Amino acid sequence: MTRFNFNDFKYFERTPTSPQALNWNISNLMYSSVSCRAKVENCNTETGEYRIVLTGTLDLDPNFWNTVY
Repeated sequence: MTRFNFNDFKYFERTPTSPQALNWNISNLMYSSVSCRAKVENCNTETGEYRIVLTGTLDLDPNFWNTVY
C-alpha cells in the first residue's frame, strides 16, 4: 500500500476514471489516515445516482510506514 499525501488529492478530480483506480486511491487515503468516516448524502433509487462524502485526518507521521506490528 502506498502512502497517501496531500499532492495525491488531484487524482480524485480526474474524469473519467475507472472504478479500480478510484478504489485504489480511496483505499490509500483511508489507510494513510488516523481517522476517517463516510456520510451518505444522497441515494436516488430511481436513477442509481449516489453521493458519499469522506471526511478524515491524514497521518502526518513520517515514520508511520516504518513501524513493524
